[in-house]
Amino acid sequence: MKIAYVTVYDVLNQQKWPKTQLGLCQAGYRIAKTLERQSVTLEYIGDLKKKSSLITRAKWEFYHRFYQKDYYRWAEPLVVRDYGKQVQNQLAKIDYDVVLCAENVIPISRLNCKKPIVLWTDAPLCALINFYPYLSNLCQETLDNIYHLEKAALEKCKLAIYTSDWAAKYAIQKYQLNPDKVKVVSFGGNLENHQTIKEIEYQIKLRSSTLCKLLFIGVEWWRKGGHIALQVTEKLNQQGIKAELTIVGCQPNINSPLPPYIKVLGYINKFTPEGQEKLSQLIASSHFLILPSTAETYGHVLCEANSFGVPCLTTNVGGLSSVIHNNINGQTFSPTANITDYCDYITDYMNDFDRYQELARSAYQEYQSRLNWDVACQNVKKLIHDLI
Repeated sequence: MKIAYVTVYDVLNQQKWPKTQLGLCQAGYRIAKTLERQSVTLEYIGDLKKKSSLITRAKWEFYHRFYQKDYYRWAEPLVVRDYGKQVQNQLAKIDYDVVLCAENVIPISRLNCKKPIVLWTDAPLCALINFYPYLSNLCQETLDNIYHLEKAALEKCKLAIYTSDWAAKYAIQKYQLNPDKVKVVSFGGNLENHQTIKEIEYQIKLRSSTLCKLLFIGVEWWRKGGHIALQVTEKLNQQGIKAELTIVGCQPNINSPLPPYIKVLGYINKFTPEGQEKLSQLIASSHFLILPSTAETYGHVLCEANSFGVPCLTTNVGGLSSVIHNNINGQTFSPTANITDYCDYITDYMNDFDRYQELARSAYQEYQSRLNWDVACQNVKKLIHDLI
């Protein structure tokens, strides 16, 4: 099987990855390298150049100045068409059986080719509108552009694969897609973990039954629910459950001094060996990863936590409930849940530590069975093989 692997960015050059999309780029890299390990031949199509135009510059200025609205050049038809031409030019030089785009629909929306096109992504772009902050103040022109480019892309695709039931159902309903060409396959985590089950079991047994270590990882304090993680930790200590919270990726957005049981480590670069080692140690020694996000399409960090036998506490928004199954590898809570709901859940498990350890082992089994790149890529490879 020969796959033309399409991305806007250069998937093999980490130095050129957009700083605002490191998670997306890392996922694209993991998919590519995993497929290659599984004896799939990949031809890389990417490093596309975003077309510059006086028209798009003028539109940006117009919407910002007169309407205080956001206008995005990447959704402009002339930019999307130019992406399609760049991809077509690169495709013309190679031999391939199928096009796989493991990013979003932008590079394939205006692509014309005779071979099947497959999309594998975390969510439809339209599902992110008024869900993610950066897509919550759009001008009408950008809204229309996003809808039409995505609709065109999905009509071209022979197969659209999403990482969650939420995303798949949204795409089917929004674009009236044939459900038979929409599938769900989870992503994996972006943190390397080659430990054996015996090593994971040993780490689980090392965790204290008298001090609950919570871990929050996120670069966006409010969207990722850092304030909720902080309140949960404070409430646990008030209730007599000794707990500490380690914050990675951002600084707490609060005015009062932090209590001594809150540790702030800032950003840790997982793309360096030192960063990988530090994050691995932090996760492995934690009891729970807590990520009470207000908006999330998937959540690679949840898979990463499970890979160390760490259950996750998160919210039932977006695609998170397809990652975390209640009382199997953690718990999802309503976005309007009370702080005591989190505390009660944690307390129940800390007071019955044998039960906690069973939950931790179950979390690791979820990672082994469905939340890793090897399993994910095997599933997608079979879907593509059946297609062609």
